[in-house]
Amino acid sequence: MKRIFPVIIVLIAISVLGIIYLQVEWIRGATKLKRDQYAQDIFLSLENVRDTINKRKDNLSGGISFPTQILSFGNFVSTPSILSNFQLRDIIRAELRKKKIKQSFEFCITNEARLPIMFSSGYKLEYLDDPNNRQIFLTTENTIMNTEVLNVFILQPESYFQNHLAILLLGSVLFTTIIITAFLLTLKTMLSQKKLSEIKSDFINNMTHEFKTPIATIQLATDALKNEKVINNKEQILYYSGIIKEENRRMNKQVEKILQSAQLERDEIKLQLKKLDVHTVIQKVAENVTLQMEDAHAQLTTTLNATNSVIYADEVHFSNIIFNLIDNAIKYSKENPIIHIETNNTGQSIQLKVSDNGIGMSKETTNHIFEKFFRAHTGNLHDVKGFGLGLTYVRKIVDAHGGKIHVDSELGQGTTFTLTFSNKSQS
Repeated sequence: MKRIFPVIIVLIAISVLGIIYLQVEWIRGATKLKRDQYAQDIFLSLENVRDTINKRKDNLSGGISFPTQILSFGNFVSTPSILSNFQLRDIIRAELRKKKIKQSFEFCITNEARLPIMFSSGYKLEYLDDPNNRQIFLTTENTIMNTEVLNVFILQPESYFQNHLAILLLGSVLFTTIIITAFLLTLKTMLSQKKLSEIKSDFINNMTHEFKTPIATIQLATDALKNEKVINNKEQILYYSGIIKEENRRMNKQVEKILQSAQLERDEIKLQLKKLDVHTVIQKVAENVTLQMEDAHAQLTTTLNATNSVIYADEVHFSNIIFNLIDNAIKYSKENPIIHIETNNTGQSIQLKVSDNGIGMSKETTNHIFEKFFRAHTGNLHDVKGFGLGLTYVRKIVDAHGGKIHVDSELGQGTTFTLTFSNKSQS
């Protein structure tokens, strides 16, 4: 996995860059094709304008179309004599609109001397030599006299291409964004899976370690019970039986933690809410952890300032929250842990703080401590017992009670968990 992972990233990155390059080339080609089509559309539009003008001339002459001679005098009907500026503009506009060309334009009809004989108010003489000036003969090109040339100047031709290009770019950017987003999501998923795989491996290692010790102890105690000297000694039997019972209880406790975590993951735990005095629960938990505190040479102090300490909560799970935080403080303290629990009222809520003088955590660690199976790095994988489920459980139960939990920590200075619960009844 470690070897193939960089290769996958490189291949996906090359694919994305290749797609972007092909899209750029496609846009260039499409824009060039659009320019050619634009020129062709204008030419066809002007041809239609010429046909419309000539039809009107034919109708004016009684439907008889006279062949145009090289020298044309008597049969010639000039365009200005049958159309006004407004009429000609409407004809040109209508033909351009048929080709979806909606830009503003100016027009001019010149004679054989390139002198304007009919023009729109905005047409300028310099337009005649401009590349954007499109022209078409209204009379036969080989006519020497009475020649008419229609000139149409598109004022902002680039806006036509900009609109077209904007659509192409928008589509290209949209699909490129989708591709890049998919790439990033894939990358994120792969990193998450890689991290999850590492976490699960650590979990299995920790679980193996946690179960290996009690199993080995039970095995030794069982072997000892088979010894003839022990069989005839009631005190020894009780001693080794007690060891087996204690180690069995320890394993059951670990199994319960794992099962409890699975239940939380599936939202199967139902809270039995009732009125609880937070101070009473704290005192009970403090009594229950007395032996654990003595064994760890730890000190637990309380400052119960809250005047309203009643909340609606599940007694078992709420007690477990406090126990897990105390247990966590003991685990992550080097020696002689000092744990302090404080309560205060803030508005219509009660605030519970659990502080310790332990090793503390970095900011990066505090961002992950509530994640399942996550364990703070202490330099040795097994120097701190547990599966990394305690704080995940705490967070889930706090959320289930509609409370909030916040952690403040500094390396070498200790950690403070702040929990806030409403004093109001939960409906």
